[in-house]
Amino acid sequence: MEKDRLTYSIIGCAMRVHNTLGNGFQEVIYQRCLAIEFEEAGIGFARELEHPIFYEGIEVGTRRADFVVEGKISVELKAIINLEDVHLAQAKNYTVAYDFPIGLLINFGAQSLQYKLIFNPKYNIKLN
Repeated sequence: MEKDRLTYSIIGCAMRVHNTLGNGFQEVIYQRCLAIEFEEAGIGFARELEHPIFYEGIEVGTRRADFVVEGKISVELKAIINLEDVHLAQAKNYTVAYDFPIGLLINFGAQSLQYKLIFNPKYNIKLN
């Protein structure tokens, strides 16, 4: 499945960044480094792509995912000690708002890189 290879590639790029920098930097530093890794890997992406949010058909604001990769996967970055439910909820909201089947939440702040696949409940996704 194409999304399997893409998520694997995204996580690989994030691992290279974390292996090089370790933890302890601000999120924006990891974001810039991950963009470099995506470019080197030939992965298409947009940083902080704005997306409108609607409530009862009325636009009430916008969101910006840290990355939209290949127009298929939202990627939300964190640089915190531990991921909490609120971070998972935020990543899920991005995935649903952009109407992508899957998203990724990546945390560079822990000793080891942490990542979670996020699934949009609208889609019945099974990764191999």
